[in-house]
Amino acid sequence: MTATPGPRRPPFLDGATISRVLPMAAAIDTIQEAIAAGFDPETDPLRTSVALPTGQLLFMPSATDRYAGVKLISVAPANSDRGLPRIQGVYLLMDAATLAPVALLDAPTLTAIRTPAVSAVAVDHLAAPDARRLLVFGTGPQAHGHVEAIRQVRPIAHLSVVGRRRASVEAFVARWQASGLHAEPAGTDPVARADIVCCCTTARQPLFPAPAVGPSATVVAVGSHEPDVREVDENLVARAVTVVETRSTALREAGEIVQALRAGHCTPEGLHTLAELVRGAVVVPPARPRLFKSTGMAWQDLVVAAAVHRRWLSTHAPEPSVDRSA
Repeated sequence: MTATPGPRRPPFLDGATISRVLPMAAAIDTIQEAIAAGFDPETDPLRTSVALPTGQLLFMPSATDRYAGVKLISVAPANSDRGLPRIQGVYLLMDAATLAPVALLDAPTLTAIRTPAVSAVAVDHLAAPDARRLLVFGTGPQAHGHVEAIRQVRPIAHLSVVGRRRASVEAFVARWQASGLHAEPAGTDPVARADIVCCCTTARQPLFPAPAVGPSATVVAVGSHEPDVREVDENLVARAVTVVETRSTALREAGEIVQALRAGHCTPEGLHTLAELVRGAVVVPPARPRLFKSTGMAWQDLVVAAAVHRRWLSTHAPEPSVDRSA
Protein backbone atom coordinates (compact mmCIF):
# COMPACT_ATOMS: atom_id res chain seq x y z
CA MET A 1 0.00 0.00 0.00
CA THR A 2 1.33 3.44 -0.91
CA ALA A 3 0.84 6.25 1.57
CA THR A 4 -0.70 9.45 0.28
CA PRO A 5 1.91 12.15 0.56
CA GLY A 6 1.01 15.13 2.71
CA PRO A 7 1.31 18.72 1.52
CA ARG A 8 4.87 19.81 0.87
CA ARG A 9 6.11 22.39 3.35
CA PRO A 10 6.83 25.65 1.44
CA PRO A 11 10.48 26.67 1.50
CA PHE A 12 11.60 29.77 3.37
CA LEU A 13 13.71 32.00 1.14
CA ASP A 14 15.84 34.16 3.40
CA GLY A 15 17.39 37.51 2.60
CA ALA A 16 20.66 36.09 1.32
CA THR A 17 18.82 33.73 -1.01
CA ILE A 18 16.57 36.48 -2.37
CA SER A 19 19.52 38.79 -3.06
CA ARG A 20 21.48 35.98 -4.71
CA VAL A 21 18.81 34.66 -7.06
CA LEU A 22 17.38 38.05 -8.08
CA PRO A 23 20.05 40.72 -8.57
CA MET A 24 18.86 44.33 -8.67
CA ALA A 25 19.10 44.56 -12.46
CA ALA A 26 16.75 41.58 -12.77
CA ALA A 27 14.33 43.09 -10.25
CA ILE A 28 14.20 46.31 -12.28
CA ASP A 29 13.47 44.31 -15.42
CA THR A 30 10.75 42.40 -13.59
CA ILE A 31 8.91 45.59 -12.60
CA GLN A 32 9.34 47.12 -16.06
CA GLU A 33 8.10 43.98 -17.82
CA ALA A 34 5.03 43.65 -15.58
CA ILE A 35 3.89 47.16 -16.44
CA ALA A 36 4.81 46.95 -20.12
CA ALA A 37 2.84 43.70 -20.42
CA GLY A 38 -0.34 45.54 -19.51
CA PHE A 39 -0.73 44.95 -15.78
CA ASP A 40 -2.96 47.66 -14.29
CA PRO A 41 -1.73 48.73 -10.83
CA GLU A 42 -5.08 50.44 -10.20
CA THR A 43 -6.63 46.98 -9.75
CA ASP A 44 -4.39 46.19 -6.78
CA PRO A 45 -6.20 45.56 -3.46
CA LEU A 46 -5.91 48.24 -0.80
CA ARG A 47 -3.22 48.08 1.84
CA THR A 48 -4.61 47.50 5.34
CA SER A 49 -2.87 49.30 8.19
CA VAL A 50 -3.51 48.55 11.85
CA ALA A 51 -2.20 50.98 14.45
CA LEU A 52 -0.61 49.48 17.55
CA PRO A 53 0.84 51.14 20.66
CA THR A 54 4.38 50.54 19.39
CA GLY A 55 3.87 50.94 15.64
CA GLN A 56 1.87 49.46 12.77
CA LEU A 57 0.93 46.17 11.17
CA LEU A 58 0.58 46.29 7.37
CA PHE A 59 -1.30 43.68 5.35
CA MET A 60 -0.68 43.83 1.59
CA PRO A 61 -2.40 41.24 -0.68
CA SER A 62 -2.22 40.95 -4.47
CA ALA A 63 -2.83 38.42 -7.24
CA THR A 64 -2.02 37.70 -10.88
CA ASP A 65 -3.11 34.86 -13.13
CA ARG A 66 -0.29 32.62 -11.88
CA TYR A 67 0.46 33.71 -8.33
CA ALA A 68 -1.25 35.24 -5.30
CA GLY A 69 0.50 36.57 -2.26
CA VAL A 70 0.37 38.71 0.84
CA LYS A 71 2.99 40.65 2.75
CA LEU A 72 2.60 40.99 6.49
CA ILE A 73 5.04 43.42 8.03
CA SER A 74 5.42 45.33 11.27
CA VAL A 75 6.80 48.85 11.53
CA ALA A 76 8.21 49.69 14.96
CA PRO A 77 9.90 53.13 14.88
CA ALA A 78 11.50 52.75 18.32
CA ASN A 79 13.37 49.63 17.22
CA SER A 80 16.09 51.80 15.70
CA ASP A 81 17.06 52.95 19.20
CA ARG A 82 17.10 49.32 20.36
CA GLY A 83 19.46 48.21 17.62
CA LEU A 84 16.64 46.19 16.00
CA PRO A 85 15.18 46.38 12.50
CA ARG A 86 12.45 48.97 12.12
CA ILE A 87 10.60 46.78 9.61
CA GLN A 88 10.09 43.04 10.07
CA GLY A 89 7.79 40.44 8.55
CA VAL A 90 7.19 37.68 6.02
CA TYR A 91 5.77 37.26 2.54
CA LEU A 92 3.50 34.32 1.73
CA LEU A 93 3.53 33.39 -1.96
CA MET A 94 0.75 31.10 -3.24
CA ASP A 95 -0.27 29.33 -6.42
CA ALA A 96 -3.12 31.39 -7.92
CA ALA A 97 -5.20 28.39 -9.02
CA THR A 98 -5.17 26.43 -5.77
CA LEU A 99 -4.09 29.15 -3.29
CA ALA A 100 -1.65 26.60 -1.90
CA PRO A 101 1.45 28.15 -0.32
CA VAL A 102 4.53 27.71 -2.48
CA ALA A 103 7.08 29.81 -0.57
CA LEU A 104 7.71 32.10 2.37
CA LEU A 105 10.10 34.99 1.80
CA ASP A 106 11.87 37.44 4.07
CA ALA A 107 9.70 40.57 3.70
CA PRO A 108 12.26 43.25 4.65
CA THR A 109 14.67 42.00 1.97
CA LEU A 110 11.85 41.85 -0.55
CA THR A 111 10.90 45.44 0.29
CA ALA A 112 14.51 46.58 0.18
CA ILE A 113 14.77 45.27 -3.40
CA ARG A 114 11.37 46.04 -4.92
CA THR A 115 11.16 49.67 -3.74
CA PRO A 116 14.43 50.81 -5.37
CA ALA A 117 13.65 48.68 -8.42
CA VAL A 118 10.38 50.59 -8.89
CA SER A 119 12.23 53.89 -8.41
CA ALA A 120 14.83 52.88 -10.99
CA VAL A 121 12.11 52.16 -13.56
CA ALA A 122 10.73 55.67 -13.01
CA VAL A 123 14.18 57.28 -13.06
CA ASP A 124 15.05 55.49 -16.29
CA HIS A 125 12.12 57.24 -17.96
CA LEU A 126 12.48 60.60 -16.18
CA ALA A 127 16.13 61.47 -15.61
CA ALA A 128 18.46 63.00 -18.16
CA PRO A 129 20.46 60.25 -19.92
CA ASP A 130 23.76 61.74 -18.71
CA ALA A 131 22.70 62.19 -15.06
CA ARG A 132 25.86 61.54 -13.05
CA ARG A 133 25.44 63.20 -9.64
CA LEU A 134 23.29 61.33 -7.11
CA LEU A 135 22.24 62.73 -3.73
CA VAL A 136 20.67 60.40 -1.15
CA PHE A 137 18.87 61.43 2.02
CA GLY A 138 19.10 58.56 4.50
CA THR A 139 21.62 55.85 5.33
CA GLY A 140 19.42 52.78 5.84
CA PRO A 141 18.63 49.78 3.61
CA GLN A 142 16.47 51.83 1.25
CA ALA A 143 19.21 54.39 0.77
CA HIS A 144 21.73 51.67 -0.09
CA GLY A 145 19.20 49.96 -2.34
CA HIS A 146 18.53 53.16 -4.23
CA VAL A 147 22.21 53.77 -4.89
CA GLU A 148 22.50 50.24 -6.28
CA ALA A 149 19.36 50.56 -8.38
CA ILE A 150 19.98 54.04 -9.80
CA ARG A 151 23.49 52.97 -10.85
CA GLN A 152 21.84 50.30 -13.00
CA VAL A 153 20.01 52.88 -15.11
CA ARG A 154 22.26 55.96 -15.08
CA PRO A 155 26.06 56.51 -15.25
CA ILE A 156 26.40 57.72 -11.67
CA ALA A 157 29.92 58.99 -10.99
CA HIS A 158 29.41 61.01 -7.81
CA LEU A 159 27.41 60.17 -4.68
CA SER A 160 26.58 62.52 -1.81
CA VAL A 161 24.68 61.48 1.31
CA VAL A 162 22.79 63.34 4.01
CA GLY A 163 22.11 61.55 7.29
CA ARG A 164 21.27 62.32 10.91
CA ARG A 165 24.17 60.44 12.46
CA ARG A 166 27.77 61.11 11.54
CA ALA A 167 28.84 57.50 12.10
CA SER A 168 26.10 56.22 9.79
CA VAL A 169 27.07 58.70 7.08
CA GLU A 170 30.73 57.73 7.34
CA ALA A 171 29.89 54.01 7.11
CA PHE A 172 27.61 54.67 4.12
CA VAL A 173 30.32 56.61 2.32
CA ALA A 174 32.96 53.99 3.08
CA ARG A 175 30.82 51.18 1.67
CA TRP A 176 30.31 52.93 -1.66
CA GLN A 177 33.86 54.17 -1.89
CA ALA A 178 34.93 50.54 -1.54
CA SER A 179 32.81 49.73 -4.59
CA GLY A 180 34.78 52.25 -6.65
CA LEU A 181 32.23 55.08 -6.54
CA HIS A 182 33.27 58.62 -5.65
CA ALA A 183 31.21 59.09 -2.48
CA GLU A 184 31.26 61.74 0.23
CA PRO A 185 29.11 63.40 2.88
CA ALA A 186 26.99 66.13 1.32
CA GLY A 187 28.41 69.61 1.40
CA THR A 188 26.58 72.92 1.22
CA ASP A 189 23.66 73.24 -1.21
CA PRO A 190 23.81 69.56 -2.24
CA VAL A 191 20.35 69.52 -3.81
CA ALA A 192 21.21 72.30 -6.27
CA ARG A 193 24.14 70.28 -7.63
CA ALA A 194 22.37 66.93 -7.87
CA ASP A 195 21.02 65.39 -11.06
CA ILE A 196 19.04 62.80 -9.09
CA VAL A 197 17.84 63.12 -5.48
CA CYS A 198 16.56 60.06 -3.59
CA CYS A 199 14.65 60.68 -0.36
CA CYS A 200 14.75 57.48 1.72
CA THR A 201 13.95 58.72 5.22
CA THR A 202 11.34 58.68 7.96
CA ALA A 203 11.14 62.49 7.91
CA ARG A 204 7.69 63.91 8.53
CA GLN A 205 8.44 67.35 7.06
CA PRO A 206 10.14 68.41 3.78
CA LEU A 207 13.85 67.76 3.65
CA PHE A 208 14.70 70.76 1.46
CA PRO A 209 13.02 73.78 -0.16
CA ALA A 210 11.59 73.27 -3.64
CA PRO A 211 13.61 76.09 -5.28
CA ALA A 212 16.81 74.18 -4.50
CA VAL A 213 15.95 71.51 -7.09
CA GLY A 214 17.59 72.11 -10.47
CA PRO A 215 15.48 72.73 -13.57
CA SER A 216 16.03 69.25 -15.00
CA ALA A 217 16.74 67.26 -11.83
CA THR A 218 14.80 64.14 -10.84
CA VAL A 219 13.58 63.65 -7.28
CA VAL A 220 12.42 60.31 -5.87
CA ALA A 221 10.50 60.22 -2.57
CA VAL A 222 9.83 56.80 -1.05
CA GLY A 223 9.96 57.28 2.71
CA SER A 224 6.29 57.47 3.65
CA HIS A 225 2.81 56.14 2.92
CA GLU A 226 0.79 58.38 5.23
CA PRO A 227 -1.25 61.44 4.18
CA ASP A 228 0.20 63.68 6.91
CA VAL A 229 3.85 62.82 6.23
CA ARG A 230 6.01 64.17 3.40
CA GLU A 231 9.65 64.43 2.35
CA VAL A 232 9.14 67.15 -0.30
CA ASP A 233 6.83 70.15 -0.27
CA GLU A 234 3.82 71.22 -2.30
CA ASN A 235 5.85 73.73 -4.29
CA LEU A 236 7.96 70.96 -5.81
CA VAL A 237 4.81 69.01 -6.68
CA ALA A 238 3.57 72.15 -8.46
CA ARG A 239 6.85 72.75 -10.33
CA ALA A 240 7.59 69.19 -11.33
CA VAL A 241 6.33 66.66 -13.80
CA THR A 242 4.87 64.50 -11.02
CA VAL A 243 4.54 60.73 -11.41
CA VAL A 244 2.83 58.42 -8.90
CA GLU A 245 2.22 54.69 -8.84
CA THR A 246 -1.55 55.15 -9.19
CA ARG A 247 -3.73 58.20 -8.74
CA SER A 248 -6.02 56.49 -6.24
CA THR A 249 -3.12 55.36 -4.05
CA ALA A 250 -1.45 58.76 -4.19
CA LEU A 251 -4.67 60.57 -3.25
CA ARG A 252 -5.13 58.23 -0.30
CA GLU A 253 -1.60 57.65 1.05
CA ALA A 254 0.99 60.05 -0.40
CA GLY A 255 1.40 63.00 1.95
CA GLU A 256 3.24 65.00 -0.67
CA ILE A 257 0.29 64.74 -3.05
CA VAL A 258 -2.50 65.00 -0.47
CA GLN A 259 -1.08 68.20 1.01
CA ALA A 260 -0.33 69.73 -2.40
CA LEU A 261 -3.95 69.12 -3.40
CA ARG A 262 -5.22 70.75 -0.21
CA ALA A 263 -3.04 73.78 -0.91
CA GLY A 264 -4.32 74.00 -4.48
CA HIS A 265 -0.87 73.30 -5.98
CA CYS A 266 -1.94 70.37 -8.13
CA THR A 267 -4.97 68.45 -9.37
CA PRO A 268 -5.57 64.71 -9.71
CA GLU A 269 -5.71 65.16 -13.49
CA GLY A 270 -2.27 66.78 -13.43
CA LEU A 271 -0.64 63.67 -11.97
CA HIS A 272 0.92 61.03 -14.21
CA THR A 273 1.09 57.32 -13.37
CA LEU A 274 4.02 54.96 -13.59
CA ALA A 275 2.16 52.85 -16.13
CA GLU A 276 1.61 55.90 -18.35
CA LEU A 277 5.28 56.78 -18.01
CA VAL A 278 6.52 53.30 -18.94
CA ARG A 279 4.12 53.07 -21.89
CA GLY A 280 5.33 56.39 -23.34
CA ALA A 281 2.28 58.51 -22.59
CA VAL A 282 4.08 61.15 -20.49
CA VAL A 283 5.91 64.11 -22.05
CA VAL A 284 8.90 65.20 -19.95
CA PRO A 285 10.01 68.78 -20.81
CA PRO A 286 13.81 69.16 -20.71
CA ALA A 287 13.81 72.20 -18.39
CA ARG A 288 11.32 71.10 -15.74
CA PRO A 289 12.04 69.10 -12.56
CA ARG A 290 10.68 65.55 -12.34
CA LEU A 291 9.22 63.97 -9.20
CA PHE A 292 8.40 60.32 -8.59
CA LYS A 293 6.42 59.73 -5.42
CA SER A 294 6.14 56.10 -4.31
CA THR A 295 4.17 54.72 -1.38
CA GLY A 296 4.85 51.07 -2.24
CA MET A 297 2.16 48.71 -3.53
CA ALA A 298 1.39 45.03 -3.06
CA TRP A 299 1.68 44.12 -6.76
CA GLN A 300 5.34 45.13 -6.65
CA ASP A 301 6.03 42.63 -3.87
CA LEU A 302 4.11 39.94 -5.71
CA VAL A 303 5.85 40.20 -9.08
CA VAL A 304 9.28 40.35 -7.43
CA ALA A 305 8.49 37.46 -5.05
CA ALA A 306 7.23 35.41 -8.01
CA ALA A 307 10.43 36.13 -9.95
CA VAL A 308 12.49 35.04 -6.93
CA HIS A 309 10.49 31.82 -6.66
CA ARG A 310 10.79 30.98 -10.35
CA ARG A 311 14.54 31.53 -10.31
CA TRP A 312 14.93 29.55 -7.09
CA LEU A 313 12.93 26.63 -8.56
CA SER A 314 15.19 26.55 -11.62
CA THR A 315 18.07 25.47 -9.38
CA HIS A 316 16.08 23.42 -6.83
CA ALA A 317 14.25 20.58 -8.52
CA PRO A 318 11.47 19.03 -6.39
CA GLU A 319 12.58 16.06 -4.35
CA PRO A 320 11.44 12.71 -5.78
CA SER A 321 8.45 11.17 -4.03
CA VAL A 322 9.20 8.27 -1.71
CA ASP A 323 7.36 4.98 -2.23
CA ARG A 324 6.52 3.65 1.22
CA SER A 325 4.84 0.48 -0.04
CA ALA A 326 4.60 -2.27 2.55
